[in-house]
Amino acid sequence: MSRIKNTFEKLKKRNEGALIPYIPVGYPTMESSETVIKTICHAGADILELGVPCADPLADGPTIQEASAQALENGINLNECIKMVCKLRSNGLETPIVLMGYCNSFLAYGLDQLAADASKAGVDGFIIPDLPSIMADPWLNVFRPYDLDLIFFLAPTTSNDRMASVVKKSSGFLYCISVNGVTGERENMSKELPVFLKHVRASTDSPLCVGFGISSTNHVTEVCEYADGAIVGSALINVMKHAAPNEIETVVRSYIASLKEATQKKLIT
Repeated sequence: MSRIKNTFEKLKKRNEGALIPYIPVGYPTMESSETVIKTICHAGADILELGVPCADPLADGPTIQEASAQALENGINLNECIKMVCKLRSNGLETPIVLMGYCNSFLAYGLDQLAADASKAGVDGFIIPDLPSIMADPWLNVFRPYDLDLIFFLAPTTSNDRMASVVKKSSGFLYCISVNGVTGERENMSKELPVFLKHVRASTDSPLCVGFGISSTNHVTEVCEYADGAIVGSALINVMKHAAPNEIETVVRSYIASLKEATQKKLIT
């Protein structure tokens, strides 16, 4: 059983949602990246979404764009991201890891080589915002023999035909976008989100995880009432950005722990 599937099964038994933090590899610095990632995982991350820095991240808002640009300046590329996963695994990290990046980076590396190297390093799957499910068969044919999950997006505007394609081809979990637009902190969750997720749930038993705009414990609690997990990126980066360099680990640990506590679902009596 894959790490991702095993994680969701364990969480279901504990009546918890999954906390899935996002952070670019190499942020805030090359030297501190590994320590920060370990802190995130040990503080409560159930699945880790590691960003492969990209100069033109179409799905990301200004916060993640800025962090990605900083990581690029720090010398991070796809090869360094794979090396980071390998290092984390060799030091005993068991948290499922998915790489989030864009087609050009992966195609330039070579899909066959990427699948082999990522699997060997301990990567569990990929999130690729600019890869439509209807064009993903060549990628799936390469990744599936290595048991690498390919996670697709669903938005409130996704047509029923496209949803059927996403549900059929996605594995690991489905990334459900809370609102139309790009990543970034927001004050409130969309009132239409429960309706959207109910519509998706009618088509699949796969775990549904919600991202884009989730930033507070209240958001996580709300999302976990009707989804299987919450994805937090921009808010985490902002927490780090506003912390003193010598306090980043402490602040991150506290923030992630509070979000994880909020994933505990209310028992219906």
